[in-house]
Amino acid sequence: MFPTTSLISLCFLAVAYGQQVGTQVTENHPQMSSQKCTASGCTTLSTAVVLDSNWRWLHSVNSTTNCYTGNTWDKTLCPDPTTCTANCALDGADYGGTYGISSSGNALTLKFVTGANIGSRVYLMANQTNYQMFQLLNQEFSFDVDMSNLGCGLNGALYLSEMPVDGGMSATNKAGAKYGTGYCDSQCPHDMKFIGGVANIVNWTGAATDPNSGSGTFGTCCNEMDIWEANKNAAAYTPHVCTTNGKCTGVDCGDGSDRANGLCDKDGCDFNSYRMGDPSFLGPGKTVDTNSKFTVVTQFVAPSGTLTEIRRLYVQNGKVITNSNTNIAGISPAVNSITDDFCNAQKKAFGDTNSFESRGGLAAMGKALARGMVLALSIWDDHTAGMYWLDSTYPTDASASQPGAVRGPCSTTSGDPKTVESTEGSNQVIFSNIKFGDIGTTFSSTGTGTGTGTGGSSSTSTAPPTNTGGACAAQFAQCGGQGFSGPTCCSSPFTCKFNNAFYSQCL
Repeated sequence: MFPTTSLISLCFLAVAYGQQVGTQVTENHPQMSSQKCTASGCTTLSTAVVLDSNWRWLHSVNSTTNCYTGNTWDKTLCPDPTTCTANCALDGADYGGTYGISSSGNALTLKFVTGANIGSRVYLMANQTNYQMFQLLNQEFSFDVDMSNLGCGLNGALYLSEMPVDGGMSATNKAGAKYGTGYCDSQCPHDMKFIGGVANIVNWTGAATDPNSGSGTFGTCCNEMDIWEANKNAAAYTPHVCTTNGKCTGVDCGDGSDRANGLCDKDGCDFNSYRMGDPSFLGPGKTVDTNSKFTVVTQFVAPSGTLTEIRRLYVQNGKVITNSNTNIAGISPAVNSITDDFCNAQKKAFGDTNSFESRGGLAAMGKALARGMVLALSIWDDHTAGMYWLDSTYPTDASASQPGAVRGPCSTTSGDPKTVESTEGSNQVIFSNIKFGDIGTTFSSTGTGTGTGTGGSSSTSTAPPTNTGGACAAQFAQCGGQGFSGPTCCSSPFTCKFNNAFYSQCL
């Protein structure tokens, strides 16, 4: 996530949260299949999604009395963290009726407002007790998205967080991944009701602008890879790295004026086509036309075992669309992917603090990807910064001529949560067709699409026909490099292009 002041505040339903297990509502995870792919094909996995614990009803283990209502803890049940943790249980969820979450086959729909509930966050599960772990170093991740009904001020996000596989099961956390526990991200959020299985009630303060949220003394930090943060007007992908994962307090959380001094790089190194100088690339009627569904492909290139590049491709109407090129003074030559060189040049061009480099850059992100990360999918509005950092001008008082200030076409008043929640309540995002595996294996193209939009800095190409001989690599796949044992030829009309001693690619 990429606000540049304070913390992100998600908007929660005015019920309660916790980490013991309640028995009032049966927990049934909506099924959402995914696929793991190799050059031999893709295998379907019986995955499902689980609602984050922070949205759940938390009540007394002995009754239905709320432990938390609005943005206030019950002082009798929760006089201190230890007592609160023992007294309170979180329960199962009515996914469709309460939270507007539904699934069908490989598709997941997240509605923005459902009754009193605003937004949601879910995680992909491998089974009833563990999250699906993604180890994507030198791998590829793709998914389809329909955000044609997702307007300014909203974020339909799909991202990776270095959470514990079991949700942090412990003596104080009996609920675990089955009930969506263990969340952390690079913003070191203080709004989590339980951290490490213990109630985060010390110095809890209700949010001034959000009647359903608050913050405690502690935050919870970990590496985060934002594969997709977007609405129909703008999109960004952004790695964020931390020097250490875990509970934070004080300066380590990087709050306020300590933003650059915390454990994590909160700004990240983002690639937003609009911000990078191509406002015609992604949006309604543009090169990537957000009026209809398309495929998003992200490649984590690590030819020698160290992450060196994060590439982005799109597929729509049968066409493969390469990412837009930068058009920013100070970034030369123009590029269309995230590398350390790009990040350093971008920070300098925009006058931003380079906390990404100081915390390890892409190499650190690659280590997290190798260890394994959990997939989160969410829909939310921003009570702290109005989502202006994604789709508008940010800071909102910056001149449009200031390099990097304009991130999208939305107005600097469009993200006000009260307005968004009242006028955009019916908005939704649909994620589907999640695939991951070897580079070049998770997407294909029919070659029949016509392409739309006016963007001039990207290119579209028809993917190659299926290689019936099975010997040559597809477009964008690896075709050479030290230690590489795969095919070294490319399907026609593509050729194997040398990148470095460790990596060649079909282009």
